[in-house]
Amino acid sequence: MTSSDFPILEFVLGNYKNFNARALRDATLAYWEHVRKGGKMYWTLAGAMSSAQLGITLAPAIRAGLIHGLSVTGANIEESLFRLVAHDHYKDFPDYRYMTKADDTRILDQRMRRVTDTSIPEDEAFRAVEKILVPMWKAATENGTRRFWHEYFYDLVLQLPKSKLQGNREDCWLLAAAEANLPMVVPGHEDSTFGNIFASHVKFGECDASIVKSGIEYMTALYDDYKRLSKGRGIGFFQIGGGIAGDFPICVVPSIKYDLEEPVKPWAYFCQISDSTTSYGSYSGATPNEKITWDKLTEKTPMFVIESDATIVAPLMLTALLECKANEVQAMRVLERTKPAKRRSTKAKQRKKKAPAARRRTAS
Repeated sequence: MTSSDFPILEFVLGNYKNFNARALRDATLAYWEHVRKGGKMYWTLAGAMSSAQLGITLAPAIRAGLIHGLSVTGANIEESLFRLVAHDHYKDFPDYRYMTKADDTRILDQRMRRVTDTSIPEDEAFRAVEKILVPMWKAATENGTRRFWHEYFYDLVLQLPKSKLQGNREDCWLLAAAEANLPMVVPGHEDSTFGNIFASHVKFGECDASIVKSGIEYMTALYDDYKRLSKGRGIGFFQIGGGIAGDFPICVVPSIKYDLEEPVKPWAYFCQISDSTTSYGSYSGATPNEKITWDKLTEKTPMFVIESDATIVAPLMLTALLECKANEVQAMRVLERTKPAKRRSTKAKQRKKKAPAARRRTAS
C-alpha cells in the first residue's frame, strides 16, 4: 500500500496549517493516537446530523472500531431510521435561504417536514415507522417489560426486511450501532417526534409510560459503561454541537467522583465541533477549559474546538481516521514523514560551535 491510499489524511496534513483547519488536523492526529494505543472514544450528536446523512462516514467508523459509545438526541436516532426507510422520498431545497413563508406552507401541504435544505416525508417516514414501533410499545405494556429508548430502535432496525429499505444499509449509523450493540444514551428523548407519539399513546391509555426507562436510569447505566470503557488508556469525548446530547454524558465523571464517591478516570480527550459563538452562559459556546472547573476535564486533557460546520468537518476527520485504520503501519509512516524535524538542544549547538575552535588551537 502506498501513500496514495491516504488522500484525505495527506490533504489534511499538507493543507491544514492554521486556525480552525489546524484544530481539525491536530484533533484528528490526537484522536488517532488515542485509539491506536487502545483508547476508546465516546461520540455525542446534537443538531440534525442524521438528516444531513452523517451516517455515510459515521457508520463505517463504528464498524471499524473508531467509536465505542454514543449519546444522541431523540431526533438523531429516529432520523437515522427515517433515512434508511424513506430515503427516496426526501426532497431537497438548496435555495432554502430565499424561501418565503408561502413556500414553507406549500411544503407543509405536501406533508413534508423541512430541516434546513432537506425534508422528511411524513407518510413514508413517520407513519411507516409508527406502524412498527407502536405495536412494540403495546406489546411491552402487555408484558410489563421495560427498556431503554434506543433498545426499541435497535430491535426495530435489526428486524427490518431489505424490501422495506430505500437507503443504503452501509450508510445507516443506527444499524451499525445496533449490530455492534454499542452503549448509548438518548437523554431528553421525549423531545422528538416519536417521543411525542409515545406520549400520545400513554395519554390514550394504550401504553404505559414506565415501559421506557428514564433518563435517570440512563445515567446509572452510563456509570457502568464509563467504568468499563475507561479502563486502560481511557475514553475520549467527541462532541458535535452542544445541548443535552453533550452535557448529559460528560457529567458522568464528576457524578462518579462526587455522588458515588468512587475513583474515576477523567476524560482522556476532548473535541467539540460547533458553530456556536462563544458567549455568556452558553454551554455550546463555552470554552473547554470552563469544564475544568466542573471537574469534567483536567488541564492535562488534550482539548480541541473546531468552530465550523460539523457536516463538513466530521466527514473529513472520519475519512482520514478510516484511512489510518485500514493500514495502521503505512499510516504511521505517512505521519512520521510529516513530523517537523526535531530541533537540537542549545547545548548541542554550543558544543558544535566550540569544536572547530578547539581543533584550530590543536593544529597551531
